[in-house]
Amino acid sequence: MGTPESSSSEDCPFCLIANNQADTDILLTDDELVCFRDMKPGATHHYLVVTRTHVDSCKSLREDDIPLVERMVEMGRSILEKNKVSDLDDVRMGFHVPPFSSVPHLHLHALAPASTMSFKSQLHYGPQSHWFITVSDLHLSMETGVCQQNCMSNFSSIPLLIYYLLSI
Repeated sequence: MGTPESSSSEDCPFCLIANNQADTDILLTDDELVCFRDMKPGATHHYLVVTRTHVDSCKSLREDDIPLVERMVEMGRSILEKNKVSDLDDVRMGFHVPPFSSVPHLHLHALAPASTMSFKSQLHYGPQSHWFITVSDLHLSMETGVCQQNCMSNFSSIPLLIYYLLSI
C-alpha cells in the first residue's frame, strides 16, 4: 500500500481517529478504513474516508493500490446512500494533492450534492480546482505514473492560489 510512514503517527489527527483515540463519531468502519464527517463541510453531505494505516497522501499511491482506492470509493458511496443521497451522479469524490492537504494522511472526500456547493467549496473541491484530484484522474495517474493535473504545477490563476492559501 503506497509507502506508509508507519502504521500510526502519534501527531496525525486521522491516525488518532482511526485508532479510536479522538472524540469523533465513526459512521462506517472496517479492518482498513474509517469514515466520519468532515469538520469543515464543503457540501450538505461531506464525509472523509481514511486509511487506518498512515499513508501520507495520494501521491504515495502506486498502481497496486488501485483496489484500496476502490474500497475507499465504495465506503464513500455507502455512507452517501446510508444518508439518503439519491442522486449519486451529483457527487464529488477525490483527494487533495499535496501541499494542499490540510492533514497529511490519505483521505477521500465524498461530497453531495455537488451542484449546490458554494463558490469557496468549488475552489476546494470543484471541477476547476487544481489542488483536488478526482478518483478517475487518480486512477489514470496511478496506472500511467503521470499526474494528470501536473500535481500542482497547473495553476492558471495565482489569485485563486492565494485565496486558497489564505482560507486554510
